[in-house]
Amino acid sequence: MALSTRILSKSRQLCRSQSILEKENTIPVRFYAKEAAAPIANKGDEILKNIFLEVKAKYERALGIFRKEKITIDPDDPAAVSQYAKVMKTVRQKADLFSESERIQYTIQTRTQDIPDARTYLLTLKDIRIKRGLTDDLGAEAMMMNALDKVEKEIKKPLMRNDKQSMALLTAEFDKINKKLGIRKEDLPKYEEQLELKISKAQLEELKKDALEAMETQKKREEFKDEAMPDVKSLDIRNFL
Repeated sequence: MALSTRILSKSRQLCRSQSILEKENTIPVRFYAKEAAAPIANKGDEILKNIFLEVKAKYERALGIFRKEKITIDPDDPAAVSQYAKVMKTVRQKADLFSESERIQYTIQTRTQDIPDARTYLLTLKDIRIKRGLTDDLGAEAMMMNALDKVEKEIKKPLMRNDKQSMALLTAEFDKINKKLGIRKEDLPKYEEQLELKISKAQLEELKKDALEAMETQKKREEFKDEAMPDVKSLDIRNFL
């Protein structure tokens, strides 16, 4: 109430000040209004404006989906993880955003396009995997490096990516590894889905952690000291948007 009173009082002072200024400066204001030319927007401003409007539209579409869809913050419930992944997929489709797999693919393309040799390429892939928080549970990276060592020993020089004949030898070794691990190209959509579920679980775990920390902070405040904190799973994110 005190805050509202101060704001109202301040607004009245502002209105009175504006009225006085208008009376004292009628002629100059009109003069400048006539003489001032509208600024001409340059091409760069127009590009920035279009980018802003595009991002704003994507944000509003995503927010609209979050307001409709129920998300249960329970990373230990496969059904909740699956529902969260489904919602995020809808958001990406409606807002025209990359999936995690597409984002990784884009990162690989941009970071490796100028790498000339196979060894640096594989080490860069490993670095990308680590930074994205992904694990190599099958040990495929070690197998690929062993395959590269074998090929370079055979050709007696570092393997360059533009050496098509020698790269074909490495590709053949990789095919053997994929066969040994039971990885098939036709199963890639399934692997992508598994990756999205893994990421969705991790994001729900982060949401749960943030929610618990927020409630603990709230509980320390005097007015909430005697109140029982709700179960994180009962929270409905739609109520906070």
